[in-house]
Amino acid sequence: MGRGVELGLPLVPRGLITRPSMDQLPEIAPFRMRLEELAAHMAEPSFYGNPRRAAEVTREHQKLNRLVEDYEAHGRLAREEAEAAALAKDPAADAELRELAGGELPLLVKRREALQQSVLLAMIPPEATDSRNTVMELRAGTGGEEAALFAADLARMYQKYADAQGWKVVPMSSSPSERGGFKEAIMLITGTDVYKQLKFESGVHRVKRVPVTEANGRIHTSTVTVAVLPEAEEVDVAIDPSDLEITVSRASGPGGQGVNTTDSAVQILHKPTGLIVSCADERSQLKNKGRALTVLRSRLLKLKEDEEHARYAAARQSQIGTGGRSERIRTYSFQKNRVTDHRIGLTLYILPQVMEGQIDPFITALQRADYEEKLAALTGRVYAPPAPADSADDEG
Repeated sequence: MGRGVELGLPLVPRGLITRPSMDQLPEIAPFRMRLEELAAHMAEPSFYGNPRRAAEVTREHQKLNRLVEDYEAHGRLAREEAEAAALAKDPAADAELRELAGGELPLLVKRREALQQSVLLAMIPPEATDSRNTVMELRAGTGGEEAALFAADLARMYQKYADAQGWKVVPMSSSPSERGGFKEAIMLITGTDVYKQLKFESGVHRVKRVPVTEANGRIHTSTVTVAVLPEAEEVDVAIDPSDLEITVSRASGPGGQGVNTTDSAVQILHKPTGLIVSCADERSQLKNKGRALTVLRSRLLKLKEDEEHARYAAARQSQIGTGGRSERIRTYSFQKNRVTDHRIGLTLYILPQVMEGQIDPFITALQRADYEEKLAALTGRVYAPPAPADSADDEG
Protein backbone atom coordinates (compact mmCIF):
# COMPACT_ATOMS: atom_id res chain seq x y z
CA MET A 1 0.00 0.00 0.00
CA GLY A 2 3.04 2.28 0.01
CA ARG A 3 2.64 5.92 0.88
CA GLY A 4 -0.74 6.37 -0.71
CA VAL A 5 -3.35 5.04 -3.09
CA GLU A 6 -2.21 5.10 -6.71
CA LEU A 7 -5.26 4.19 -8.74
CA GLY A 8 -3.22 3.45 -11.84
CA LEU A 9 -1.19 0.52 -10.50
CA PRO A 10 -2.23 -2.81 -12.10
CA LEU A 11 -2.29 -4.78 -8.87
CA VAL A 12 -6.01 -5.35 -8.29
CA PRO A 13 -7.57 -8.24 -10.24
CA ARG A 14 -9.18 -7.16 -13.52
CA GLY A 15 -12.79 -5.99 -13.22
CA LEU A 16 -12.55 -4.54 -9.70
CA ILE A 17 -12.48 -0.87 -10.73
CA THR A 18 -15.62 0.43 -12.44
CA ARG A 19 -15.88 4.01 -13.65
CA PRO A 20 -19.09 5.66 -12.43
CA SER A 21 -21.34 7.06 -15.15
CA MET A 22 -21.89 10.75 -15.80
CA ASP A 23 -25.02 11.11 -13.68
CA GLN A 24 -23.65 9.44 -10.53
CA LEU A 25 -22.14 12.39 -8.68
CA PRO A 26 -23.82 12.74 -5.27
CA GLU A 27 -25.48 15.99 -4.22
CA ILE A 28 -22.98 18.76 -3.40
CA ALA A 29 -25.31 20.70 -1.04
CA PRO A 30 -24.06 19.14 2.24
CA PHE A 31 -20.48 19.95 1.30
CA ARG A 32 -21.39 23.55 0.47
CA MET A 33 -23.11 23.90 3.84
CA ARG A 34 -20.06 22.58 5.65
CA LEU A 35 -17.82 24.95 3.68
CA GLU A 36 -19.98 27.91 4.74
CA GLU A 37 -19.86 26.77 8.39
CA LEU A 38 -16.07 26.60 8.29
CA ALA A 39 -15.80 30.00 6.64
CA ALA A 40 -17.95 31.55 9.37
CA HIS A 41 -15.85 29.85 12.04
CA MET A 42 -12.61 31.11 10.48
CA ALA A 43 -13.98 34.66 10.54
CA GLU A 44 -14.42 34.60 14.33
CA PRO A 45 -11.89 36.76 16.27
CA SER A 46 -10.97 33.85 18.55
CA PHE A 47 -10.31 31.44 15.67
CA TYR A 48 -6.52 31.40 16.05
CA GLY A 49 -6.66 30.99 19.83
CA ASN A 50 -6.13 27.26 19.34
CA PRO A 51 -3.42 26.96 16.64
CA ARG A 52 -3.78 23.19 16.25
CA ARG A 53 -7.54 23.36 15.78
CA ALA A 54 -7.16 26.37 13.46
CA ALA A 55 -4.77 24.39 11.26
CA GLU A 56 -7.20 21.46 11.07
CA VAL A 57 -10.13 23.71 10.15
CA THR A 58 -8.05 25.54 7.55
CA ARG A 59 -7.01 22.27 5.90
CA GLU A 60 -10.61 21.05 5.82
CA HIS A 61 -11.75 24.38 4.36
CA GLN A 62 -9.14 24.19 1.61
CA LYS A 63 -10.09 20.61 0.76
CA LEU A 64 -13.82 21.40 0.61
CA ASN A 65 -13.22 24.54 -1.43
CA ARG A 66 -11.29 22.50 -3.99
CA LEU A 67 -14.06 19.89 -4.01
CA VAL A 68 -16.76 22.48 -4.74
CA GLU A 69 -14.64 24.06 -7.48
CA ASP A 70 -14.02 20.66 -9.10
CA TYR A 71 -17.72 19.78 -8.84
CA GLU A 72 -18.66 22.98 -10.66
CA ALA A 73 -15.94 22.39 -13.27
CA HIS A 74 -17.31 18.87 -13.79
CA GLY A 75 -20.76 20.33 -14.44
CA ARG A 76 -19.36 22.72 -17.04
CA LEU A 77 -17.47 19.91 -18.77
CA ALA A 78 -20.58 17.72 -18.76
CA ARG A 79 -22.56 20.48 -20.48
CA GLU A 80 -19.80 21.05 -23.04
CA GLU A 81 -19.67 17.32 -23.69
CA ALA A 82 -23.43 17.15 -24.24
CA GLU A 83 -23.33 20.16 -26.57
CA ALA A 84 -20.43 18.70 -28.57
CA ALA A 85 -22.19 15.33 -28.87
CA ALA A 86 -25.40 17.01 -30.07
CA LEU A 87 -23.54 19.16 -32.58
CA ALA A 88 -21.59 16.22 -33.96
CA LYS A 89 -24.87 14.40 -34.72
CA ASP A 90 -26.83 17.43 -35.98
CA PRO A 91 -27.39 16.98 -39.75
CA ALA A 92 -28.42 20.62 -40.07
CA ALA A 93 -25.12 21.92 -38.67
CA ASP A 94 -22.16 22.98 -40.78
CA ALA A 95 -20.05 19.96 -41.78
CA GLU A 96 -16.81 21.55 -40.56
CA LEU A 97 -18.38 22.36 -37.18
CA ARG A 98 -19.68 18.78 -36.88
CA GLU A 99 -16.17 17.47 -37.55
CA LEU A 100 -14.61 19.81 -34.98
CA ALA A 101 -17.21 18.80 -32.36
CA GLY A 102 -16.62 15.12 -33.08
CA GLY A 103 -12.88 15.55 -32.73
CA GLU A 104 -13.22 17.46 -29.45
CA LEU A 105 -15.66 14.99 -27.87
CA PRO A 106 -13.16 12.25 -26.77
CA LEU A 107 -11.00 14.84 -25.00
CA LEU A 108 -14.01 16.29 -23.18
CA VAL A 109 -15.11 12.80 -22.09
CA LYS A 110 -11.63 11.99 -20.80
CA ARG A 111 -11.33 15.26 -18.84
CA ARG A 112 -14.84 14.91 -17.39
CA GLU A 113 -14.27 11.31 -16.27
CA ALA A 114 -10.94 12.18 -14.62
CA LEU A 115 -12.51 15.13 -12.78
CA GLN A 116 -15.48 12.97 -11.78
CA GLN A 117 -13.18 10.40 -10.21
CA SER A 118 -11.34 13.16 -8.34
CA VAL A 119 -14.63 14.59 -7.01
CA LEU A 120 -15.87 11.20 -5.86
CA LEU A 121 -12.64 10.43 -4.02
CA ALA A 122 -12.76 13.84 -2.32
CA MET A 123 -16.32 13.11 -1.17
CA ILE A 124 -15.28 9.98 0.70
CA PRO A 125 -15.12 10.99 4.37
CA PRO A 126 -11.68 10.38 5.90
CA GLU A 127 -11.35 7.89 8.73
CA ALA A 128 -10.83 9.83 11.94
CA THR A 129 -8.13 7.41 13.08
CA ASP A 130 -6.13 7.18 9.81
CA SER A 131 -3.50 9.64 10.97
CA ARG A 132 -3.00 7.91 14.32
CA ASN A 133 0.00 5.97 15.54
CA THR A 134 -0.63 2.25 15.86
CA VAL A 135 -0.45 -0.45 18.49
CA MET A 136 0.24 -3.77 16.74
CA GLU A 137 -0.27 -7.08 18.53
CA LEU A 138 1.02 -10.38 17.15
CA ARG A 139 0.10 -13.69 18.75
CA ALA A 140 1.02 -17.24 17.83
CA GLY A 141 -2.11 -19.18 16.89
CA THR A 142 -2.41 -22.75 15.64
CA GLY A 143 0.91 -24.54 15.19
CA GLY A 144 2.81 -24.41 18.47
CA GLU A 145 6.48 -23.46 18.27
CA GLU A 146 6.36 -23.00 14.49
CA ALA A 147 3.57 -20.42 14.93
CA ALA A 148 5.72 -18.58 17.47
CA LEU A 149 8.66 -18.57 15.04
CA PHE A 150 6.46 -17.18 12.28
CA ALA A 151 5.18 -14.49 14.67
CA ALA A 152 8.80 -13.40 15.06
CA ASP A 153 9.21 -13.41 11.26
CA LEU A 154 6.15 -11.19 10.86
CA ALA A 155 7.38 -8.84 13.60
CA ARG A 156 10.64 -8.50 11.67
CA MET A 157 8.72 -7.93 8.42
CA TYR A 158 6.71 -5.09 9.94
CA GLN A 159 9.84 -3.64 11.53
CA LYS A 160 11.51 -3.48 8.11
CA TYR A 161 8.42 -1.98 6.50
CA ALA A 162 8.25 0.66 9.25
CA ASP A 163 11.94 1.46 8.78
CA ALA A 164 11.38 1.99 5.05
CA GLN A 165 8.53 4.43 5.82
CA GLY A 166 10.66 6.37 8.31
CA TRP A 167 8.49 5.28 11.23
CA LYS A 168 9.64 4.44 14.75
CA VAL A 169 8.89 1.07 16.38
CA VAL A 170 8.81 0.84 20.17
CA PRO A 171 8.50 -2.66 21.71
CA MET A 172 5.76 -2.61 24.35
CA SER A 173 5.59 -6.19 25.57
CA SER A 174 6.71 -9.64 24.45
CA SER A 175 6.56 -13.27 25.48
CA PRO A 176 9.41 -15.24 23.85
CA SER A 177 9.18 -18.93 22.96
CA GLU A 178 11.83 -21.58 23.57
CA ARG A 179 13.36 -21.36 20.08
CA GLY A 180 13.45 -17.58 19.80
CA GLY A 181 9.97 -16.94 18.47
CA PHE A 182 7.17 -14.93 20.03
CA LYS A 183 4.12 -16.32 21.76
CA GLU A 184 3.05 -12.69 21.85
CA ALA A 185 4.60 -9.39 20.80
CA ILE A 186 3.11 -5.92 21.15
CA MET A 187 4.69 -2.81 19.65
CA LEU A 188 3.86 0.85 19.19
CA ILE A 189 4.53 2.22 15.70
CA THR A 190 4.68 6.00 15.37
CA GLY A 191 4.90 8.17 12.27
CA THR A 192 2.80 9.68 9.48
CA ASP A 193 -0.46 7.87 8.59
CA VAL A 194 0.64 4.65 10.30
CA TYR A 195 -2.86 3.34 10.98
CA LYS A 196 -4.01 4.25 7.46
CA GLN A 197 -1.24 2.08 6.02
CA LEU A 198 -1.42 -0.88 8.41
CA LYS A 199 -5.09 -1.25 9.36
CA PHE A 200 -5.73 -3.91 6.71
CA GLU A 201 -3.04 -6.15 8.21
CA SER A 202 -5.45 -7.19 10.96
CA GLY A 203 -6.47 -10.82 10.81
CA VAL A 204 -5.11 -14.35 10.64
CA HIS A 205 -1.86 -14.79 8.71
CA ARG A 206 -1.26 -18.39 7.63
CA VAL A 207 2.13 -19.92 6.81
CA LYS A 208 2.81 -23.16 4.92
CA ARG A 209 6.41 -24.34 5.16
CA VAL A 210 8.74 -27.00 6.52
CA PRO A 211 9.43 -25.95 10.13
CA VAL A 212 12.91 -26.11 11.65
CA THR A 213 11.33 -28.46 14.19
CA GLU A 214 10.33 -30.95 11.43
CA ALA A 215 12.74 -33.85 10.93
CA ASN A 216 10.94 -35.55 8.00
CA GLY A 217 10.60 -32.57 5.67
CA ARG A 218 6.83 -32.34 5.88
CA ILE A 219 5.05 -29.05 5.19
CA HIS A 220 3.15 -27.73 8.21
CA THR A 221 0.41 -25.10 8.35
CA SER A 222 0.48 -22.59 11.20
CA THR A 223 -1.19 -19.27 11.96
CA VAL A 224 -0.43 -15.97 13.63
CA THR A 225 -3.08 -13.43 14.58
CA VAL A 226 -2.36 -9.76 14.00
CA ALA A 227 -4.39 -6.98 15.61
CA VAL A 228 -3.84 -3.38 14.50
CA LEU A 229 -5.27 -0.75 16.84
CA PRO A 230 -5.18 3.05 16.47
CA GLU A 231 -3.31 4.58 19.38
CA ALA A 232 -5.84 6.24 21.66
CA GLU A 233 -5.35 9.63 23.25
CA GLU A 234 -6.59 10.40 26.74
CA VAL A 235 -9.40 12.52 25.30
CA ASP A 236 -10.67 9.56 23.27
CA VAL A 237 -11.24 7.16 26.13
CA ALA A 238 -12.02 8.18 29.69
CA ILE A 239 -10.65 5.62 32.14
CA ASP A 240 -11.87 5.80 35.73
CA PRO A 241 -8.94 4.85 38.02
CA SER A 242 -11.40 2.96 40.20
CA ASP A 243 -12.09 0.65 37.23
CA LEU A 244 -8.48 -0.50 37.16
CA GLU A 245 -6.89 -3.28 39.16
CA ILE A 246 -3.11 -2.88 38.94
CA THR A 247 -0.72 -5.55 40.18
CA VAL A 248 3.06 -5.53 40.12
CA SER A 249 5.44 -8.46 40.26
CA ARG A 250 9.02 -9.46 39.62
CA ALA A 251 9.72 -9.81 35.89
CA SER A 252 10.69 -13.27 34.69
CA GLY A 253 12.58 -14.60 31.68
CA PRO A 254 15.40 -12.96 29.71
CA GLY A 255 16.07 -9.33 30.34
CA GLY A 256 19.06 -8.94 32.60
CA GLN A 257 19.65 -8.96 36.30
CA GLY A 258 18.14 -5.51 36.83
CA VAL A 259 14.84 -6.57 35.37
CA ASN A 260 14.58 -9.76 37.33
CA THR A 261 15.39 -8.42 40.78
CA THR A 262 12.83 -5.59 41.00
CA ASP A 263 9.04 -5.53 41.07
CA SER A 264 8.86 -3.88 37.64
CA ALA A 265 6.32 -6.05 35.81
CA VAL A 266 2.86 -4.47 35.63
CA GLN A 267 -0.51 -6.06 34.92
CA ILE A 268 -3.63 -3.94 34.51
CA LEU A 269 -7.15 -5.35 34.62
CA HIS A 270 -9.95 -3.15 33.29
CA LYS A 271 -12.81 -4.45 35.41
CA PRO A 272 -15.78 -3.24 33.31
CA THR A 273 -14.57 -5.03 30.16
CA GLY A 274 -12.31 -7.73 31.60
CA LEU A 275 -9.42 -6.62 29.36
CA ILE A 276 -6.00 -7.48 30.80
CA VAL A 277 -2.72 -5.90 29.68
CA SER A 278 0.71 -6.89 30.95
CA CYS A 279 4.06 -5.21 30.40
CA ALA A 280 7.47 -6.23 31.78
CA ASP A 281 9.96 -5.12 29.12
CA GLU A 282 11.32 -2.10 31.00
CA ARG A 283 13.23 -1.99 34.28
CA SER A 284 11.08 0.90 35.41
CA GLN A 285 7.71 0.03 36.90
CA LEU A 286 6.48 3.51 35.93
CA LYS A 287 7.45 3.01 32.27
CA ASN A 288 5.81 -0.42 32.17
CA LYS A 289 2.65 1.05 33.65
CA GLY A 290 2.63 3.82 31.05
CA ARG A 291 3.05 1.36 28.19
CA ALA A 292 0.37 -0.94 29.56
CA LEU A 293 -2.05 2.00 29.79
CA THR A 294 -1.26 2.94 26.17
CA VAL A 295 -2.17 -0.55 24.99
CA LEU A 296 -5.29 -0.65 27.18
CA ARG A 297 -6.47 2.74 25.96
CA SER A 298 -6.06 1.66 22.32
CA ARG A 299 -7.95 -1.57 22.90
CA LEU A 300 -10.78 0.33 24.57
CA LEU A 301 -10.93 2.81 21.67
CA LYS A 302 -11.18 -0.01 19.15
CA LEU A 303 -13.82 -1.69 21.28
CA LYS A 304 -15.77 1.57 21.39
CA GLU A 305 -15.55 1.99 17.60
CA ASP A 306 -16.71 -1.56 17.00
CA GLU A 307 -19.70 -1.11 19.28
CA GLU A 308 -20.65 2.15 17.55
CA HIS A 309 -20.68 0.36 14.21
CA ALA A 310 -22.68 -2.51 15.73
CA ARG A 311 -20.54 -5.07 13.95
CA TYR A 312 -18.46 -6.78 16.58
CA ALA A 313 -18.58 -7.33 20.32
CA ALA A 314 -14.89 -7.10 21.15
CA ALA A 315 -11.91 -5.24 19.70
CA ARG A 316 -9.48 -8.07 19.21
CA GLN A 317 -12.07 -10.66 18.21
CA SER A 318 -13.39 -8.26 15.57
CA GLN A 319 -10.04 -8.36 13.84
CA ILE A 320 -8.55 -11.81 14.13
CA GLY A 321 -11.19 -14.48 14.77
CA THR A 322 -10.10 -17.59 16.63
CA GLY A 323 -6.73 -18.10 14.97
CA GLY A 324 -7.76 -21.39 13.37
CA ARG A 325 -6.18 -22.60 10.11
CA SER A 326 -9.39 -22.12 8.12
CA GLU A 327 -9.64 -18.42 9.04
CA ARG A 328 -7.09 -16.36 7.21
CA ILE A 329 -6.63 -13.11 5.37
CA ARG A 330 -3.27 -14.00 3.84
CA THR A 331 -1.23 -17.13 3.20
CA TYR A 332 2.56 -17.32 2.91
CA SER A 333 3.52 -20.48 0.98
CA PHE A 334 7.28 -20.87 1.23
CA GLN A 335 7.55 -23.91 -1.05
CA LYS A 336 5.73 -22.03 -3.84
CA ASN A 337 7.43 -18.66 -3.21
CA ARG A 338 3.86 -17.34 -3.10
CA VAL A 339 1.86 -14.87 -1.03
CA THR A 340 -1.94 -14.74 -1.43
CA ASP A 341 -4.30 -12.17 0.05
CA HIS A 342 -7.65 -13.95 0.17
CA ARG A 343 -9.77 -10.82 0.63
CA ILE A 344 -8.99 -9.38 -2.81
CA GLY A 345 -7.86 -12.51 -4.65
CA LEU A 346 -4.33 -11.19 -5.15
CA THR A 347 -1.45 -13.68 -5.50
CA LEU A 348 2.15 -12.57 -6.00
CA TYR A 349 5.27 -14.72 -6.28
CA ILE A 350 7.51 -12.43 -4.26
CA LEU A 351 7.64 -14.14 -0.86
CA PRO A 352 11.33 -13.34 -0.06
CA GLN A 353 10.74 -9.65 -0.78
CA VAL A 354 7.56 -9.64 1.31
CA MET A 355 9.35 -11.18 4.29
CA GLU A 356 11.93 -8.39 3.95
CA GLY A 357 9.17 -5.83 4.49
CA GLN A 358 8.19 -5.11 0.89
CA ILE A 359 4.44 -5.37 1.46
CA ASP A 360 3.51 -2.26 -0.56
CA PRO A 361 1.74 -4.19 -3.37
CA PHE A 362 -0.72 -5.72 -0.92
CA ILE A 363 -1.25 -2.51 1.04
CA THR A 364 -1.89 -0.51 -2.13
CA ALA A 365 -4.31 -3.09 -3.54
CA LEU A 366 -6.25 -3.32 -0.27
CA GLN A 367 -6.52 0.45 -0.01
CA ARG A 368 -7.77 0.64 -3.57
CA ALA A 369 -10.40 -2.05 -2.96
CA ASP A 370 -11.53 -0.11 0.13
CA TYR A 371 -11.87 3.05 -1.95
CA GLU A 372 -13.84 1.18 -4.59
CA GLU A 373 -16.28 -0.10 -1.98
CA LYS A 374 -16.76 3.41 -0.60
CA LEU A 375 -17.19 4.83 -4.10
CA ALA A 376 -19.88 2.25 -4.77
CA ALA A 377 -21.71 3.34 -1.63
CA LEU A 378 -21.48 6.99 -2.71
CA THR A 379 -22.82 6.37 -6.19
CA GLY A 380 -25.44 3.78 -5.34
CA ARG A 381 -23.68 0.98 -7.23
CA VAL A 382 -23.57 -2.58 -5.98
CA TYR A 383 -20.00 -3.36 -5.00
CA ALA A 384 -18.81 -6.73 -6.26
CA PRO A 385 -15.63 -7.76 -4.44
CA PRO A 386 -13.19 -10.01 -6.28
CA ALA A 387 -13.53 -13.75 -5.84
CA PRO A 388 -11.37 -15.03 -2.95
CA ALA A 389 -8.24 -16.94 -3.94
CA ASP A 390 -8.78 -20.29 -2.26
CA SER A 391 -8.43 -23.35 -4.45
CA ALA A 392 -4.98 -22.73 -5.90
CA ASP A 393 -3.57 -21.78 -2.54
CA ASP A 394 -4.84 -24.89 -0.83
CA GLU A 395 -2.97 -27.15 -3.18
CA GLY A 396 0.26 -26.63 -1.28
